[in-house]
Amino acid sequence: MCGKSRRLEPDLRRRFLNEKGRVMIYIGNFFHTTNQEQKKEMDRRHGEFTLIVEAADAETALHLFREKLLAYRRVRDFFQGECAIFLSQFYELKTFPKKEALMLSYSSYAGDPAMPFIGCTLPSAMSDECRIYEWNENEPHIDGMKGKPFVEFKP
Repeated sequence: MCGKSRRLEPDLRRRFLNEKGRVMIYIGNFFHTTNQEQKKEMDRRHGEFTLIVEAADAETALHLFREKLLAYRRVRDFFQGECAIFLSQFYELKTFPKKEALMLSYSSYAGDPAMPFIGCTLPSAMSDECRIYEWNENEPHIDGMKGKPFVEFKP
């Protein structure tokens, strides 16, 4: 069935509808640090990624994000060693745009990668959702506020 969508059975479809009967789409943007126990800076890693899921509500979406991160930790080389994952932005969409494209993410970096950067998620004419991101002692700071780990792993 490559290229075709499959309709959900009515009882399964209800699982992904909100109280008004609409499918909700949740997008989470994350920062991560891995291998933080390593002595050499070049052996430690950091980065960012995005997860997306359909769910009935935000709490279920966050639970599904955590489950996916645990699965990646178990079966992939993602999130190795001492690791922290920070949820930097969380969005709920009722529908995908049908008449125009939607920009999901935009970043503009000054100088070297260690420098702070401005990141914008889901920018539009109504809202640009731009924030200043910087790393301080291997933890992200967003608009001057220290990030709190969404998930942490220890070796």
